[in-house]
Amino acid sequence: MKGPLKGPLKGTLKGQLKGRLAAKVALVTGAGSGFGAGIAHKFASEGARVVVADIREDAAESVADSLPGESIALSVDVSDDEAVARMIDQAVRRFGCLDILVNNAGVPAPPQDLETVDEAAFDHLLAVNVRSIYLSARHTVPLMKSQGKGVILNMASTAAVSPRPGLTWYNASKGWVITATRSMAAELAPWGIRVNALNPVAGETPMLQTFMGGESPEMRQKFLSGIPLGRFSTPEDLGNAACFLCSNEATMITGVALEVDGGRCI
Repeated sequence: MKGPLKGPLKGTLKGQLKGRLAAKVALVTGAGSGFGAGIAHKFASEGARVVVADIREDAAESVADSLPGESIALSVDVSDDEAVARMIDQAVRRFGCLDILVNNAGVPAPPQDLETVDEAAFDHLLAVNVRSIYLSARHTVPLMKSQGKGVILNMASTAAVSPRPGLTWYNASKGWVITATRSMAAELAPWGIRVNALNPVAGETPMLQTFMGGESPEMRQKFLSGIPLGRFSTPEDLGNAACFLCSNEATMITGVALEVDGGRCI
């Protein structure tokens, strides 16, 4: 999959904010909507300079333009090595460093019998949900090692902890994310690099209809019945959790896959 970066860097200094992420540089993939946009907004509100990366250029620009502080928008295919390398390079050239990397970009899968998923769909799922984290690590870890610090946050899912039937290969891709997160945390700790993951339950995002296999009051109620707090997750929920794990308040936390799930995995 080839997906070169497109469009000029965007961003305007609108006044540096104070906050839990003050002066930190954060790159969020898949930030053009949903959880990624929620994380970008929370980080910016807490003083971070944010790189908004998404395969959809217009979506990335829209989010970047709406943020306080300084931000840039990048269009990138996170499954393409050359594009990921340029994404990291452009972020560092613009801001001088990279303190936080959020590997949020991912693709859902509709409910389907595991043996009927074709190879193209399987390959695309792994390219975006799995390979992208490997590629970002290749180009970000050397930088963070040289800095002697850094935070990587990977987006996993409750699907990895309590898998639903009909989503086997998606469940497996998110299980890989949790295992990779824990292994990365153990390996990178000597360089002061923390690595954690978030496990969101199905959320009020554009992906929800795909996960449910359709949109209807009955289908929504079926999913909600498995969430003790009685609601889907929101981009704000994930932004709040991500901000904590990426802030100095969590300097002793690494290798954790935090469930943001309203109790679904109890």
